[in-house]
Amino acid sequence: MLKIHKHVVLDENQKPTAIQIPIEDFERLEEIIENYGLAKLMDEVKNDERLSIEDAKNYYQSLK
Repeated sequence: MLKIHKHVVLDENQKPTAIQIPIEDFERLEEIIENYGLAKLMDEVKNDERLSIEDAKNYYQSLK
């Protein structure tokens, strides 16, 4: 499991209001979330029709 070093920010009444994490932990979390999203997207389109190289080139040219 991913170890996250958390620092709790308290208000004047000693109630937790926020969490701070080191930038390295944030970047690891961000990468994990991006990879998860990419995997989900790839899974969603795995059965979609595939374009030939020429059709793909024509499609991308039409977007410009």
